[in-house]
Amino acid sequence: MADVRGSPIIDHVPGAVAVPDDDPLGRAGVAWHYGAPLVEQRDALAGRGVVDLGHRRVLRLTGADRVDYVNTLFSQLVGEEPTEALNLDPQGRVLHHMAITPTAGALYIDAEPAGFGELRDYLTRMIFRFDVQVAETGHHVLGILGADPDRWPEGCLPHPRRAMSTLLAPEGGAIAAWDALVAGGARPTGLMAWEAERVAGLRPEVAADLDAKAIPHEVPGWIGAAVHLDKGCYRGQETVSRVHNLGRPPRTLVLLQLDGSAGERPAPGDPVLAGRRAVGRVGTVVDHHEYGPVALALVKRSAQTAAGLTAGGCAVAVDPATVFRDDSPKPGRVAVDRLRGR
Repeated sequence: MADVRGSPIIDHVPGAVAVPDDDPLGRAGVAWHYGAPLVEQRDALAGRGVVDLGHRRVLRLTGADRVDYVNTLFSQLVGEEPTEALNLDPQGRVLHHMAITPTAGALYIDAEPAGFGELRDYLTRMIFRFDVQVAETGHHVLGILGADPDRWPEGCLPHPRRAMSTLLAPEGGAIAAWDALVAGGARPTGLMAWEAERVAGLRPEVAADLDAKAIPHEVPGWIGAAVHLDKGCYRGQETVSRVHNLGRPPRTLVLLQLDGSAGERPAPGDPVLAGRRAVGRVGTVVDHHEYGPVALALVKRSAQTAAGLTAGGCAVAVDPATVFRDDSPKPGRVAVDRLRGR
């Protein structure tokens, strides 16, 4: 479990109900809600909500080679605009997902707390002859649900991302940034609302929603957003290229609708079952203000339209709007067939 990092905002905002200290995903020390989580989510999406994401950790990369350096390591082509990226193992399996915010003198990387130490150590270990310095910073991550502010708080680094933006408040500046956003019309909103919208938007977190076998193409939304298909070499690129050009992943990330009347709910890591056969894995489970109880899950493509699925003793169904079907001919397969005269 990641170390517990208390947030100054938890004692600054009345009515905060904190994530417990034993949270297995390292989110302790921030507010799960402020008394009415479903109302908070609805009102935030109708206008703007500010969420304490102070459990996330931030690295700063400086040095003349910082951009070239991360472009040799990660799946995305980093330039001048904020972006996302993945760190893969040599077999192309996902180890870390991160947000990258470039500035004139540095790159800022914020990532979920689970696995952060390994990411920091990997970045430090791979420097070799690059002119790069890696250091953890005291920046505090805040989330924005709904519309972006007309003006971001002074001294903060924004990372706009389609109705789920983040910003990095400087060390010691979390409360000032929070108060500026609230003064600008943002509603204090708990992490539960952020998680619910993350699930509805098929935005996984590695520790919560993926397993050790997950590859980037199993999360279709990452292709383009966090994976650049035409950049230079990086670890795990062979798998990304092979799946893109020749095949399709056997599983994809989907939204599960849960039976709200069931006495039990699945837990992260529970298998999705078709009868007695495991066809998937449950990730984050949360209540959404509009959809009710929902979950992310990696489910085999062959089972995504099946009836009678269960997980953790609860009847579940794959939301058909999240069933990803790209049956267009793969460029590599077309080339192979042409060579074989098919």
